[in-house]
Amino acid sequence: MVLTLKVISSAINYNDGLLKEEDLREAQKKYRLVKLPSLIEYFGYCLCCGSHFAGPVFEMKDYLEWTEGKGIWAPSDKGLSPSPYGATFRALVQAGISMAVYLCLVPYHPLSRFSEPVYEEWGFWRKLSFQYMSGFTARWKYYFIWSISEASIIISGLGFSGWTESSPPKPKWDRAKNVDIPGVELAKSAVVLPLVWNIQVSTWLRHYVYERLITKGKKPGFFQLLATQTVSAVWHGLYPGYMLFFVQSALMIAGSRVLYRWEQATNMGLVKKALVFINFAYTLLILNYSAVGFLVLSLHESLALYRSVYYVGTILPITLILL
Repeated sequence: MVLTLKVISSAINYNDGLLKEEDLREAQKKYRLVKLPSLIEYFGYCLCCGSHFAGPVFEMKDYLEWTEGKGIWAPSDKGLSPSPYGATFRALVQAGISMAVYLCLVPYHPLSRFSEPVYEEWGFWRKLSFQYMSGFTARWKYYFIWSISEASIIISGLGFSGWTESSPPKPKWDRAKNVDIPGVELAKSAVVLPLVWNIQVSTWLRHYVYERLITKGKKPGFFQLLATQTVSAVWHGLYPGYMLFFVQSALMIAGSRVLYRWEQATNMGLVKKALVFINFAYTLLILNYSAVGFLVLSLHESLALYRSVYYVGTILPITLILL
C-alpha cells in the first residue's frame, strides 16, 4: 500500500517537472522533480527506513535532499543535525502505551461478538456503545504501529522537518507524524479527522487526488470529497466494507460541515456552544458507526450491523445535508 503511493507520487512529480511552473499549485512546485532520479535513488526511496510496511509515506524530493545533506538537512548556523533521541524516545513511549491499551481492551471488545447471538439480544444503545468501543479499541493497534514507524524515521534523521520560530529555535520532528491521538479521540468536527488520522496519507490524497480534481477558478464540492474517499477505499483493498466506510466518511464530513456553518451563522453564545457540542457528539457517533464496515469488511455483515442500529449513522448525515 505504501509502495503504491510512492510509485504514483514519483511519476506525478516527475511529470510536474516537465510542466510550466506558473501553471502549478504550491504543492506541485514544492515536490516536482526536474531530473529523473537514478535507479538506485528510486529503489532507495521505495524501500528505505521503517516506513515500508506501515507508512508514513513521504516525498521523493525530501528523501533525496536527506540522503544528499541538502535543504533543511544541510549544515547551517543552527549547527549540524539536531539530536533525534528525545523525539525517538517519546514515539517509543507512545507506542508502548498504545499497545498496552489495545491488549487491555481487545479481550472485552472482540469483533467476533458481532456474530454472536448475544449481540442480537442487546438493545439499541448497548449495540451502539459496543460499536463505539470496537472502533476505539481497534484504533490503538494503528497508534502502536505508526508510533514505531515514527520512531524509526526520526532516529534515521529523515523525520526532521525544520526549526521552530522560538528563541532559541528547537528542532521539529513531525515529518513522520502519522496520528494525533487526542486529536482523533476528541475531534470537535469530522472535518479535522483527515488532519489528525493517517496524516501523511491524508496529505497525499489532498495533493494528488483532491486538489487535482478542482477546476481552476471554482470551489471544491462534494464530488471532489467523494472521489477522494473512493480512491482511498480502492487503495485500502477491494472489500465492500472499505467502500462502505469511505462513502460513509464522505457523508460524515459533509454533515459536519453543515453543523459548522450553522455554528458560524449564529451570534447567540449558548446556541453556538450547543452546536459545538452537537458536532463533537455527531463526529463520535458517525465515526465509530462507520468504522464497523472497515473492521468486518464483509458486505452482508456490515449492512447487518448498520441495520442493527437502524442505519442511524447514515440517516443523520444525509438529513443534515438535505437540511
